[in-house]
Amino acid sequence: MDGMKGFEIPTDMRKFAEQSVEQARKAFDTFISTAQRAVREMEGRATAAHAGVKDVGERAMSFAEKNLAASFDLAKDLVRAKDVEEVIKIQTEYVKNQMQALQEQAKALGESASKLAMDAAKPKF
Repeated sequence: MDGMKGFEIPTDMRKFAEQSVEQARKAFDTFISTAQRAVREMEGRATAAHAGVKDVGERAMSFAEKNLAASFDLAKDLVRAKDVEEVIKIQTEYVKNQMQALQEQAKALGESASKLAMDAAKPKF
């Protein structure tokens, strides 16, 4: 080891080593920066998706509440019916209204789900 005491690392070699370390540091900084951006983007997409899913769920619950209220209204009207003809009329009107409501609700939910899927598929650059 005493023979190494007077050994000096050449200036060019030190300079090369310093440059290599600096380049590695810059590459690592770029990698970390890119990774952080990717994480933020994924968090943003997750937040947007969560909001979209929440909206679809709330709409579905709202529709379910309306349908249930319509069913209770039907029951109330049927109990008050005076004869079979009125029962048939009430039932027929209820079925007609519910079919229309269900069609509109399915369309609205389908549009919401499609928008959610399209938003999730959009590139966020």
